[in-house]
Amino acid sequence: GIVELFLIAVGLSMDAFAVSVCKGLGMKRINFKVAVVLALFFGGFQALMPVIGWALGSQFLWLISPIDHWIAFILLAIIGGKMLWVAFHDDEDDSDDSSDANVIDLGEYLMLAIATSIDALAMGISFAALSVNIFIGVITFVLTLAGVAVGHFFGARYEKPATIVGGVVLILIGLKVLLEHLGILVL
Repeated sequence: GIVELFLIAVGLSMDAFAVSVCKGLGMKRINFKVAVVLALFFGGFQALMPVIGWALGSQFLWLISPIDHWIAFILLAIIGGKMLWVAFHDDEDDSDDSSDANVIDLGEYLMLAIATSIDALAMGISFAALSVNIFIGVITFVLTLAGVAVGHFFGARYEKPATIVGGVVLILIGLKVLLEHLGILVL
């Protein structure tokens, strides 16, 4: 049903929402172009990964399953670590409004999109209805835009602490994914 589909879409979008909040935290001024590009990456990958999962099916599941959680953890830890590095080593130059979060970094967005959509890849092995995937992608797109706005709201007021929190949150999301897949954390 539509309610179940909506809940699945929101559940799959939560990592993307949290990461987009972290991106918004670093923005001195909200950058809609960055927010839309990030939302297109996250929404697109959430729509595409189940199709890839379905196409791979059980043929390559044995290859992907043992390492998918490590991939997500490493990618999120790298981005979170980068945020922490910037927070503690960035020169306090108030005249520079072109903060790192306002620059579109396609490589970083690609890594984040893959890390936040690995669960959608696994879901695609069980079903890959195109209309369902597009719906999930649209929900992720909207929640990513909202996440950037929420992150900016808090980041504009508390830039350095917010950047630190954002970096820690990304690392913790990666750690959560890793611990869940290793069976250490059961939620």
